Amino acid sequence: MYSAVRTHDYDYPESEMDERESLYFDTISLAESEAAAAAAAHRKSISQSRNTIYHSAVDLAGDEGGGGGGAGGRVRLGGGVAAEHAALAWQPGYRQSTALEHLNGGGGGGGGGGDQTDAAFAAQIIALQNGRNHLPPNGIGVTGDGGQGGGDDETYRRFDDGKRSVDFVLAYNGETQLEEHRRKCEIFEANLQREGLQLEHNKVQRVHFIKIHAPTEVLYRYAEILKIKVPLKPIPGQDQIFAESAHEFKTCCSRMCKSLFSSVQLNTALFPEREPRIHLEFSRNYLELYDTEHPNFLDASTRYSIINFILQRQHFVEGEETADNLGIEKLVQDGVYTCAYTLHDKDDRERLLKEWANISKWKNLQPLDQIKDYFGAKVALYFAWLGFYTQMLIPISIFGVLCFLYGFVTWSSDPISRDICDDNGTIMCPQCDRSCDYWRLNETCTSSKFNYLIDNNMTVVFAFSMAIWAVVYLEFWKRYSAGLVHRWGLTGFTHHVEHPRPQYLAKISRTKRLAGKAYGQDQTGKRNVLDPDVPFWSIKFLPNFTSYSIMVLFICISVIAIAGIIIYRMAQRASHSILGSENSMTFKVMILPMTAGIIDLIVISLLDMVYSNLAVKLTNYEYCRTQTEYDESLTIKNYVFQFVNYYSSLFYIAFLKGKFVGYPAKYNRVLGFRQEECNPGGCLMELCMQLVIIMAGKQVVNAIVEMLIPYLMRTFKELSYRHGWYKSHQDQRLVPYNQFTEDYNLLPAQNNSLYAEYLEMVVQFGFITLFSLAFPLAPLLALLNNVIEVRLDAIKMLRFLRRPVGMRARDIGVWHSIMTVVTRIAVASSAMIIAFSTNLVPKIVYAASMGDPELNNYLNFTLAVFNTKDFQVQPLLGGSQHVNETVCRYTEFRNPPDDPHPYKRPMIYWKILTGRLAFIVIYQNIITMMQGILRWAVPDVSGRLLKRIKRENFLLREHIIEYEKQHAMKMVQTERNGQQKSDGELRRRNNETVIRSRDEATSFV
Repeated sequence: MYSAVRTHDYDYPESEMDERESLYFDTISLAESEAAAAAAAHRKSISQSRNTIYHSAVDLAGDEGGGGGGAGGRVRLGGGVAAEHAALAWQPGYRQSTALEHLNGGGGGGGGGGDQTDAAFAAQIIALQNGRNHLPPNGIGVTGDGGQGGGDDETYRRFDDGKRSVDFVLAYNGETQLEEHRRKCEIFEANLQREGLQLEHNKVQRVHFIKIHAPTEVLYRYAEILKIKVPLKPIPGQDQIFAESAHEFKTCCSRMCKSLFSSVQLNTALFPEREPRIHLEFSRNYLELYDTEHPNFLDASTRYSIINFILQRQHFVEGEETADNLGIEKLVQDGVYTCAYTLHDKDDRERLLKEWANISKWKNLQPLDQIKDYFGAKVALYFAWLGFYTQMLIPISIFGVLCFLYGFVTWSSDPISRDICDDNGTIMCPQCDRSCDYWRLNETCTSSKFNYLIDNNMTVVFAFSMAIWAVVYLEFWKRYSAGLVHRWGLTGFTHHVEHPRPQYLAKISRTKRLAGKAYGQDQTGKRNVLDPDVPFWSIKFLPNFTSYSIMVLFICISVIAIAGIIIYRMAQRASHSILGSENSMTFKVMILPMTAGIIDLIVISLLDMVYSNLAVKLTNYEYCRTQTEYDESLTIKNYVFQFVNYYSSLFYIAFLKGKFVGYPAKYNRVLGFRQEECNPGGCLMELCMQLVIIMAGKQVVNAIVEMLIPYLMRTFKELSYRHGWYKSHQDQRLVPYNQFTEDYNLLPAQNNSLYAEYLEMVVQFGFITLFSLAFPLAPLLALLNNVIEVRLDAIKMLRFLRRPVGMRARDIGVWHSIMTVVTRIAVASSAMIIAFSTNLVPKIVYAASMGDPELNNYLNFTLAVFNTKDFQVQPLLGGSQHVNETVCRYTEFRNPPDDPHPYKRPMIYWKILTGRLAFIVIYQNIITMMQGILRWAVPDVSGRLLKRIKRENFLLREHIIEYEKQHAMKMVQTERNGQQKSDGELRRRNNETVIRSRDEATSFV
């Protein structure tokens, strides 16, 4: 038998050719009678016939000249295009009529086309019509070399013997491969085989696949090297520990919650609850202790990570075993291999797609154990963190909605907005120098009402709640993740066991000062790559200094971009005032901030792409020894970029806008433009608008980038191939009909594929902690986004990306530290926003100083008087109705013009400033103290889990001691038996010698 996916370049023996021809004519015999074909649908000959059709349609499609004539009586499918459509007809959603049309007319092209007989064409029709009824979704039936028939997905995940599983796949283009690349492939594959890996070659259309299998002895050897923890067989006493831990959860409250939230529970039939086990680092000395039948014993993600570790550390140039000639990643970068990937598992993938990567399952819990088994602990921890973060947003979102509703309910009782709307006589000073007219205070009536929705008595309460919530969320996440990590057997895992990155070894080998230390020789004289110590000041300092200097430069560029947007706002405000409009205040208060926010979002998105690429290049320039060090360095750079990029405009509105404007007799100017002023109610409303635009816009842009673009790329690639728009793409595009060809056409999964996902969520966390007091509904927006984000990320990883190599992790890394720093910054940010951008402190000072707790005259208190004769630049009013105005008002605390010290700061200003500074100190100290108490009261690891870990470690030690004792006793007994056997043999020989001597003496006598 032969496999439909194997086309070896050699002449087949005559007996095998006869067998192949017999299989081919089986297809013709099937076409003679549709009834006969239906009757034989379940026989093995059907599978053979389908294989023959597919072999002819796909593997022979590489002949650009179309099918040749029917030599030797053999029927050939005509034309490469017809063959391609015959293969595509097996795909879901592809119109069979289109395929049949191409098959019917596919005989043209070089060699005069093939002899398309009625029988062969009928066989194609039957195969196309019946293919879906007899074939699995992901492929056609196949008959392996070992006689393994059938079309199940498992066939394509195994070698041709039907026994060994495919753990990894390499691919390269066999038709365009250079001789140098071919030689590198041979050396690399030979080194893989020396490590014990087993390889098998397949050719599908133009692409050559190398299937890799890791035998058990290889997995055992590297599991011990990498210190991988695996589950043990049941230990005496462990059931009591597990039973006590489970009993603590079975309280009355938990039973009530279980019945209340039964609709969000996982389907236990599809995702059964795992039996707890104790884990131990793998050692071949204790092989008898491990539960090798347990599903988590060297599961798929662990096997893939072991093979990837081997692939990253094999040389591909003979005699030049340097760090530059090391690893599969370098080979893929150089184009020797087109890709290297692991295979998706059909059953597990479909189960996860149905029950997890499904937006309709948005309310269900995530199957974290199964995600860990499929993608590895690092990916599973990301989804666990995202789900936990989303759940923690629920209470603060509800409280934010209540605070917003409080503003609606008490809207009419606000004295400031009421006075602004009722005032028809207060004339405000012009907002530009010459062409601006005076305006009435009640023109800001609408904006003042909206401003009250977020600047009311609940603002401080909400800010206080957000600060406490952030600490509670971070502390409880550490407790929750500790339980997950222990359940997965990763407690105690540290990054110190990580091996150096191949790129790092290559970098130090090119450094003159380290080149002599980068290599050594073993006892056989073979050259080995070493991991020398790299001094910081003489080697690492300059790259780090250069990297961070460039980072600071681009941060300045980002600040300049924001400054440009601010100048745009100033210029637009002035130009609109010059042109004049009946709705000039509406434009300045509502439309201008919205347009500026949209422009800001566009600039942010463009700079985001620049910063992402720049951060990678700067990090590559540094000496990052392990993958964790590399990821952390990259993360810090990019987050600093994004912090400035996303938050700088919000910080400007919150802390700078309207604070240093000056007064009408002496304005402070920037490039000749007057600085922007806040409305009489403050700048909090504009901060709210900017936050909504950037935060919501960012979420929409990210959703488009993450989901729509990969979908469009895949769809465009399919259409390009089917319609022949880009003939050059056909060299890389495969007709997918089994698992490794389907996965070949997916987008590659990068090592840091989760980096962008984490960055998006941590930036969102910054929005809601730093600025959400300006918009209490921000946590609700984040909650709604994250509920969908969890499912979209899952869909992307399962549908559009190749399966990533599983990686171990015990936490979310540096992201937790970043969020901790953001939480501390948020305390100071909230304190300053409340003190300087809200009316809380001025209201308190006014009520205490003026004895007016009802704030009836507070609006007049906040408006200073200005004599129009004292303008620095007199306005050109023309036909304005305000030509004869002698005084106007502006939002400031300054003396009136008839005061002995006109336009100077009054004492009340200094009282308010003192009150603001005092509020910042008091607020920050109270919040910091509360956060410290919470951090102390909520340990990183729960007492229950800590007690369980100690008891498990005790049992483990005792079990190993007992095992070693039994093993030693067996060794002693074996030695004793051997000694007794040798002593008996010696006595027997002595007796034989004595008897022989006696006999000889007797004979002599």
